[in-house]
Amino acid sequence: MFFSGARVRVLALFGLLHGVALSQPGSVRGATFTVTPIQVFLSAKNPSALLTLRNESKEALRFQFSLFAWDQSPKGEILLTPTDDIVFFPTLVTLAPGEERRVRVGATVPVASSEKSYRIFVEELPPLKKSDGPEPGGQVQLLTKMGIPIFLQPDRRIVEGRVQGMSVRKGALSFQVKNTGNVHFVAEQIRVKGYAPAGDTIFERQLEGWYILSGRLQTYELELPKNECFGIGALAVEVQGAQKAFKERLEMPPRACSE
Repeated sequence: MFFSGARVRVLALFGLLHGVALSQPGSVRGATFTVTPIQVFLSAKNPSALLTLRNESKEALRFQFSLFAWDQSPKGEILLTPTDDIVFFPTLVTLAPGEERRVRVGATVPVASSEKSYRIFVEELPPLKKSDGPEPGGQVQLLTKMGIPIFLQPDRRIVEGRVQGMSVRKGALSFQVKNTGNVHFVAEQIRVKGYAPAGDTIFERQLEGWYILSGRLQTYELELPKNECFGIGALAVEVQGAQKAFKERLEMPPRACSE
């Protein structure tokens, strides 16, 4: 699976979930830690797993954990709801510099015919005792919150998808990428190509992809180049995942660039 077993280094990523940005003057300093793995896969044979949290800074760090069921909207928005499907321990962790701690997560519900998705959040807490004096050089310490996907996988896994709903109106292409399988996939590359009536490629664009959960779809829109739109005879959308690739083609409708 995409990113399975990888490591991630977190450097002052406050707002990873909420999209918060700070524009205060001076430099920004954040605690450094690692979490492995950055995806967790549970199943009937392996209903529990371990997360390893390591403090790579020179200061003691505190963390708390929270967990939610994870869904997504057609626009790619993360939808979170409280759940007891997954339990974890401990819920609070304090790490000395260089210290490592393991957090166990486990499913309390049986696997289903389709994959269930969750996110466990690792949130850095303010230190219990503040350092004496102001931060040097106007530095601001940011607290980090990151989400680790957890997937409760079915016994039989099917990775499948399709491109659907392709249409062009007023020079803008819209389409959907639908997950028709029973487990998630990552749309690693989404390419849109425009072809002249003779078959030559007129333009090519690459869109940003992400997770598409089981049974869910993502909607995409793309403005076609104005100086090339009227010369397009057909459009194609190609989606490349780690295990599957699929594409769809649309013959350019009349007056699609103007109406």
